[in-house]
Amino acid sequence: MTARSEIRVDPHLDGLVGEKHYLPTAGGYALGVLRIAFGFTFLWAFLDKLFGLGFATPAERAVVNGGSPTTGYLSGVEGPFAGVFNAMAGGAVWDVLFMAGLLGIGVTLMLGAGARVGAVAGAFMYLFMYLAALPMVNNPVLDDHLSGVLVMVVIATVPASWSFLGLGEWWARVSPSRFLR
Repeated sequence: MTARSEIRVDPHLDGLVGEKHYLPTAGGYALGVLRIAFGFTFLWAFLDKLFGLGFATPAERAVVNGGSPTTGYLSGVEGPFAGVFNAMAGGAVWDVLFMAGLLGIGVTLMLGAGARVGAVAGAFMYLFMYLAALPMVNNPVLDDHLSGVLVMVVIATVPASWSFLGLGEWWARVSPSRFLR
């Protein structure tokens, strides 16, 4: 009698069949590192704007010193969407949403838990920044914001990106919704 090997598919872990991933292990680790790097980018932007660490935000414009994280960037927008973004600049609601977005996207991507939601939110944030940067100066079509959108789409849609180097597999088992992964 020959032994039959069973392949178990866990519906909670998209892209995982038994213990093996669709992507080779090295690819999974590369996607995990990419997710963490982008998470750190968002988390760093949050910390710099909150405390004015002197990189993109000087101390006197820090949120903890009464500064607005949206005023500097959005008040200087030119181009086809200038009116919309200029009107949003400095608004308390937009400031809170922007800071919450940076923090939430950064934490979910760094941890891997909830990375799908974080990546979708990150894609929208990059898309808004792209629209605020129109017209492009160096390349009339593609810039780093659209590249960021594409990376966020990969993170949101390829399960290996959140299951390697993080809490993604655990979160996939305990999350109440497939989308919340």
